[in-house]
Amino acid sequence: MVERVILKEMLYLMEKYPVVAVTGPRQSGKTTFLKESFPNFKYVSLEDPRVRNFFNSDPTGFWNIYSEKVIFDEAQRLPELFSYIQNAVDESGKMGQFILSGSQNFQLLENITQSLAGRVALFKLFPFDFTEMKSAGLLSDNFEDCLVRGFYPALFSRDLDSGRFYANYIQTYVERDIVSIVNVRDLKQFRMFLRLCAGRIGQLLNLNSLANECGISQPTAKSWLNILEASYIIFQLTPYHKNFNKRVVKTPKLYFYDTGLACHLLNIKKGSDLILNPYKGNLFENLIIAESQKQSDHNSLNKEFYFWRDSNGHEVDLVSMIGLQYDIYEIKSSKTILSDHFAGLKHFKELAQEDVLSSTLYYAGNENANRTNYIIKPWNQIGFS
Repeated sequence: MVERVILKEMLYLMEKYPVVAVTGPRQSGKTTFLKESFPNFKYVSLEDPRVRNFFNSDPTGFWNIYSEKVIFDEAQRLPELFSYIQNAVDESGKMGQFILSGSQNFQLLENITQSLAGRVALFKLFPFDFTEMKSAGLLSDNFEDCLVRGFYPALFSRDLDSGRFYANYIQTYVERDIVSIVNVRDLKQFRMFLRLCAGRIGQLLNLNSLANECGISQPTAKSWLNILEASYIIFQLTPYHKNFNKRVVKTPKLYFYDTGLACHLLNIKKGSDLILNPYKGNLFENLIIAESQKQSDHNSLNKEFYFWRDSNGHEVDLVSMIGLQYDIYEIKSSKTILSDHFAGLKHFKELAQEDVLSSTLYYAGNENANRTNYIIKPWNQIGFS
């Protein structure tokens, strides 16, 4: 069993809130985590049509059984249930009564907003982060192998082949969710759209180009992107807009939450395939940025992440805001530290001056190093707490 980082904060907030909700991508381990961590709760999967039929045909009988200490998995499948939960928690005043989980974030949050606002503590559970992998002895010393294999729990608990897992994942979960929400007439076209997104990792998002290359309209491309974001497949990193008396880029960058899925879409099958691959740098950048986002969410840090680039090509890969000050990060897929790796950090510090709290270089090696005014860390030493 891999100990999930969010458990500590969940236990704490279950004493403060009557309902706790856990969202995240399908197959990120939500069901296993909740069953193993809360054995004193009844578990109900609302994916099961028999369970939904029981509620719809006999809500009183259903509620007599499942009225307290219950995990409702895929809770968005039964929107009518949320009013019952609201009445129950308002009448009892008890904390930690219900745990809700769901993989379709926007639907779950819509129901929470309508019925349970102010009564719910929200958490996100993604595939394993580095901290969780290390604690279980699962994190490879080789970033290429780690990046290509990915981080979904089933890959490790069932020792699954990455290629088979991701092919099945796309067909069984990603396409099913998309089809259930929007009218996708041509799944081959949607698969092409996914591959094109993977080919744009770490690049500025050009929606017109993406739509044209896929042969769809811009509104359709935007709709598909929104659904992929809501399903925790991709995310956009927004640019930091403070001017610093320079013209800055204001277009977001595109990333995948799981690099294994991205590699599968790019037909990268093993770590050695990355050595001369033109996507190596972009995928390594994705690995570090996605890990930063996962650790922030798993530790309930709610960090605000950005990138920064000006019209002259000066860039910082990752910017984290601490109030009105910054932690800034450069990400390099090289295993050798070179002086020009610090150019973006140096330029940003010259502009922001004392507002920069720390400047860190993450690189593909495995050794810590020291430079004046800079922190240098290997890829597997990311840590937010």
